[in-house]
Amino acid sequence: MRVSPVSEASIVGRVIDGRYRVTRHLADGGMGSVFVATDLRLERDIALKVMRSDLARDDAFVARFRREAHSAARLTHPNVVAVTDQGSDGHYAFLAMELVLGETLRQLIRRRGPLPVDEALGLLDPVVDGLAAAHRAGIVHRDVKPENVLISSTGQVKVTDFGLARAVTTSTLTGDSDILLGTASYLSPEQVEHGTADARSDVYSAGLLLFEMVTGEKAFPGDSPIHVAYQHVHGTMPKASDAVPTVPAAVDRLIAEATAKNPDDRPATAADLLIALRTVRRSLGASRTDDETTDVAVVADADHAPPADNTADNTTADTDETDVRSLGAKNSYTTEIGSRTDPLHTDAYPESAAAPGRRRRTALIAAVLAVLLVVGGGAGWAFTAGPFGSTKVPTVTGMTQGSAVSSLTGSDLKVKVQQTFSETVPAGRVIKADPAAGAQTRKNSTVVLTVSKGAERFTVPGLPGTTEADARAAVTKAELTVGTVTKAYNETVPSGSVVSSNPAAGSPLKRGTKVNLVVSQGKQPIPVPVIAGQPQDQVESSLTSLGLKVTQAPQEFSDTVAKGSVIRSNPGQGAIAHKGATVEIVVSKGPEMVTVPNVVDMKSGAARSKLEAAGFTVKIDRFFGGLFDTVRDQSLRAGSSVRKGSTITLSVV
Repeated sequence: MRVSPVSEASIVGRVIDGRYRVTRHLADGGMGSVFVATDLRLERDIALKVMRSDLARDDAFVARFRREAHSAARLTHPNVVAVTDQGSDGHYAFLAMELVLGETLRQLIRRRGPLPVDEALGLLDPVVDGLAAAHRAGIVHRDVKPENVLISSTGQVKVTDFGLARAVTTSTLTGDSDILLGTASYLSPEQVEHGTADARSDVYSAGLLLFEMVTGEKAFPGDSPIHVAYQHVHGTMPKASDAVPTVPAAVDRLIAEATAKNPDDRPATAADLLIALRTVRRSLGASRTDDETTDVAVVADADHAPPADNTADNTTADTDETDVRSLGAKNSYTTEIGSRTDPLHTDAYPESAAAPGRRRRTALIAAVLAVLLVVGGGAGWAFTAGPFGSTKVPTVTGMTQGSAVSSLTGSDLKVKVQQTFSETVPAGRVIKADPAAGAQTRKNSTVVLTVSKGAERFTVPGLPGTTEADARAAVTKAELTVGTVTKAYNETVPSGSVVSSNPAAGSPLKRGTKVNLVVSQGKQPIPVPVIAGQPQDQVESSLTSLGLKVTQAPQEFSDTVAKGSVIRSNPGQGAIAHKGATVEIVVSKGPEMVTVPNVVDMKSGAARSKLEAAGFTVKIDRFFGGLFDTVRDQSLRAGSSVRKGSTITLSVV
């Protein structure tokens, strides 16, 4: 859904907030529309930015907008559009700003791009200078793009909309894909991934501006904001010289440094980028070579550093030296004036000739003395207040790199920056200066700044699942040390592989910190305990507590194991199982019972057969020799229930 800008018809001619008479429409943007208005109180034209009505109705946005506008209003710099007022009138939320008549950088690139390298660098310089002023004031722009760079009709470059991107949240963003695409084209990777921005995010966007100026193309084109944003995080930054072969290598390097994926690899602030930018401008302005190799990271501010090529200076120096030698010769000549051997001595000529000679000599002496006074005075100035004089190294310890460089160059000193890790000094701040603060040194001499890269930390690699040997190698490669290695049973990690590390993977540690490992011994062996003869519920509880599963086979009769107790298991007692394994148990139904049949009056053989078939053990007692072979009595009463296998005695006569 496209959100309409502020209606021109609804506002032109109105007086906003009782002070600003809107005279004409100027432009439309993602947050609203810009109008030319007359400040009736001060009788001057200003630019009035009126927010979209849907934003003005959002109380949360208005509150954020007011805070950011107040911050921007405190920012004063020749290359920043001045904010003079903010407020609301009914359903209009507005921002009063300095009126800059001209065009945007976007319009210039569309009209003339790609721009010549020297022109592009010259346009970027004031943009970065304005951003540097903002960063020193603790303000991050967050939305540096060609639309927010204004070029006046007199050629003055100004950056606008400071901090307003911070006032807009996801819920207040317009659905206008063109606007989203315009912003997405200049978002830093950390803004895309985490929604966070600092001074280095503005540096990234400035690098993209330079790429677009010298190539006429966006670094990451795309048809949708999501596609463009994805390229910022995962794509490879193209080289400008691949699109325009005449772009010097030094400019490629400057763009690459500013647009590094990792914020820590970029200049820390716009002030640091400005140093690098002006260094490149000097190098290209002197030699115009494409293979310039000046190290842009360590050279002082261009306003105070000497030219990269000293040809012009050398010419001047040679001329001065010739003049001094000539003056020396003249001085030598004039010291002999008046000597006895001088042919111009008055004694050798008549007075008529001597008077003009004396006048000439007097004039010559006066001229020489005047020159000597000038030269002497100049030398005195040069070695005191001039370029060969001394200066005091200011205190810069604890400052940000950009502020420290500005302070030193302001004291007529050059700067070389070297970086090191520090456990106590935050990243981007000065640890020490050499010479130290308070030292007297020659102007234009070099002060070496040691700047903190922050605490040196090494990340614990992902170790779980690797073999112990591979884990040891990975820890050593990460500049860490293997600590205690503990063996432990694990049901899922194969024996010999790492189960876990302490600290865990991803933890930032100091160099050489110990990383403890837990290495798997495989599944834990569990001997099956003694369970025969024990009640079923006790057996199941015992096996379950050991991490074993229990299943039950069909019950069996047992003459030795009471009903409800376990007869045996599979695997059996003492066998090795592992956690999660299944143990099958057989539960006793107790002894099997049978009914005693009636065999009285049966022949002994038939009686024996019947009883044995029923599971009895048969014993026969014969009386009177068992003459009739007939059962007259049985020891177990017929019809009674007895344990199968019981012995029954038959009395046979």
